[in-house]
Amino acid sequence: NIAFTIFLFFICKKFIMKFSFGLLLVYVTYSSGFSLNGVGKPQKSSTTLMAEGVNGNAEKKKVIVLGGDGFCGWPTSLYLSDQGHDIVIVDNLSRRNIDTELGCESLTPIQSPEIRLQAWKEVTGKEMKFVNLDVAKDYDLLVQLIKDEQPDSIIHFAEQRAAPYSMKDSKKKRYTVDNNVSGNNNLCCAVIDADVDAHIVHLGTMGVYGYGTSGGEIPEGYIDVILPGGRESNILHPAYPGSVYHATKCLDALLYQFYNKNDGLRVTDLHQGIVWGTNTPQTLKDERLVNRFDYDGDYGTVLNRFLMQGAMGVPLTVYGTGGQTRAFIHVTDTAKCLEIAINNPPAKGERVEIFNQVAETRRVRDVAELVAKQTGVDVNFLPNPRQEAAENELDVSNRKFCNLGLDPITLDTQLFDEVTTIVQKFKSRCNPQKILPASFWNKKRAEECASLEETKIELKSE
Repeated sequence: NIAFTIFLFFICKKFIMKFSFGLLLVYVTYSSGFSLNGVGKPQKSSTTLMAEGVNGNAEKKKVIVLGGDGFCGWPTSLYLSDQGHDIVIVDNLSRRNIDTELGCESLTPIQSPEIRLQAWKEVTGKEMKFVNLDVAKDYDLLVQLIKDEQPDSIIHFAEQRAAPYSMKDSKKKRYTVDNNVSGNNNLCCAVIDADVDAHIVHLGTMGVYGYGTSGGEIPEGYIDVILPGGRESNILHPAYPGSVYHATKCLDALLYQFYNKNDGLRVTDLHQGIVWGTNTPQTLKDERLVNRFDYDGDYGTVLNRFLMQGAMGVPLTVYGTGGQTRAFIHVTDTAKCLEIAINNPPAKGERVEIFNQVAETRRVRDVAELVAKQTGVDVNFLPNPRQEAAENELDVSNRKFCNLGLDPITLDTQLFDEVTTIVQKFKSRCNPQKILPASFWNKKRAEECASLEETKIELKSE
């Protein structure tokens, strides 16, 4: 009996240990985001991949930044370099050429790419490459560049980014489509032809969704629907663009869906809100690193325009009733979001990852009142040059980035001071007549805005 009892004890102990280990494995599997592939070998799920690198533990990467000389591209390149990533900037300097075309330079005196990179090296000891290349036209050079550099990630900013400019006339509409859609298609083909498993991260726009068309909170890229017959499905959110520029971003999204399905491209599409602010901790390291500041009616983003106008003592130019609700994000957070995206790529075979890259939503007239209160200027309600709803609600999900560690910057009057300081320093470079809208969505909008031609903008004297 004693022998049997001892035997039974060891059998039970062995069973309990195996059972406990099994429970532990199940716990680790689900708590860490692993999934089992059916044959007992753990595989990382997208949840695990999304969790890597949140605390800065991700491996440093080789990153090509297309459009790295621009308003979002430049501070993002500096931030990623500062974090230790190996950066190659690609740009054809088209945005600088548009400055000349419009007769309106950046309010801040931006330096040439060569001077910028030299300043960065002197200040930080870090080097970045610059390649002058047109993504929409120089296909063979793009393929060769990807082969030579073997990037882990390619960030795609290299598109004409202004909705008003895309609606200015037929020439600008055609240019925007040719440049944006052809460039994006070239990038997808180039990654395939170069035979490099590079993760594409694309800067899209919240405007692909339209405004207030979801019937509730706008999800991140995909929406649950019930199809005929009661079938449930999760599909790409329907597109509802409000300009030619926004339409090209919708086409970009469809191209990514195709190349992901057909060729297995790994893509993250970032639907970004309106960017505000100018400098980041990196661009403040040296005056030669200053970011561009657009204040004109075509390229100036709404909050930056308001802040510039308030600092200049000019009444704020609100279009229509100002009832348009929009999503906002500070330029510093743009750079942080890009690093989160490259550190958390979708796994091979997973569908296109989509993030809503926003910090908060605000109604335009409320933003104007906030700036007017701080600066003491009036608010002028002008005829709206855009074909859009006078009022809309906007509820946006941004849980993915927040779950990955982003603590977004929200509209803060202390941060407004940074922009105001920049404006005061360089206000002699401002052409006040460029403040008013100069692009109209259609003939009816142009006719209703005809009175603006008689408006004269005068800056506040010292």
